[in-house]
Amino acid sequence: MKTTNALLALLGAALLAGAPAAHAIDFTPDAVSLRAGGGAQGTAMAGVGLVWDWDFERLRRKAELTAHTEFMINRWRADEVGGGHQTYTQLALVPSLRMTLSQGRSPWFIELGIGISYMDRLFVTPRKSFSTRWNFYDMMGIGYQFGADRGHEIGLRWAHVSNAGLKKPNPGQDFLQLRYVARF
Repeated sequence: MKTTNALLALLGAALLAGAPAAHAIDFTPDAVSLRAGGGAQGTAMAGVGLVWDWDFERLRRKAELTAHTEFMINRWRADEVGGGHQTYTQLALVPSLRMTLSQGRSPWFIELGIGISYMDRLFVTPRKSFSTRWNFYDMMGIGYQFGADRGHEIGLRWAHVSNAGLKKPNPGQDFLQLRYVARF
C-alpha cells in the first residue's frame, strides 16, 4: 500500500511540474502510446502508456524544443532461474525533451528522457539480478510524425533501466523498442 501511494504521489507531482501555475490543471492525456521491444539474452517487453504534453515550447534557430511526460505500464518476459519464462510488470514515469528540426516544420524528431521505474518484483534471470525494484528509466529515440495535424508518430527508442549504481548488483537492462503514438 505504501508503494502504491508513493507512486501515485510521484505521478501527481510530475504532472504538476509540467503545468503552469497560472492555468487550471488538466489531467486529460494528449496521446496514447504502444511499444514493443527486445533486449539481450531473449528478454522482451511490450507496453502501453499515456502522454501529457507540457505547456512548454522553445524555438531555436534550427529546431523547436518541446516537452512531455509519459506514464507507462510495461510487461517484461525473461528466462526464469531453473528453466521456463517469467513475466514482470513495470510502471514508469518519464519526463522527456523533444527536438524537432527545421524549427518544428520537419516531421522528424529526436527525444531524451530520464524518469523512474517500479517493478512488481525483483528482476532475476539466470544471467542477471537487479538489487532494487525502484530504478531509473533512461531513454533516447528518433521518430517520425505523420497524418492529419501530425496526430501519429512512429519511433525507435533505446531504453535503459538500472538503479544508477545506488545499490549492488546493478547490471541494468537495455531494450530496443518500436513505439507508436496516437494523439487525441
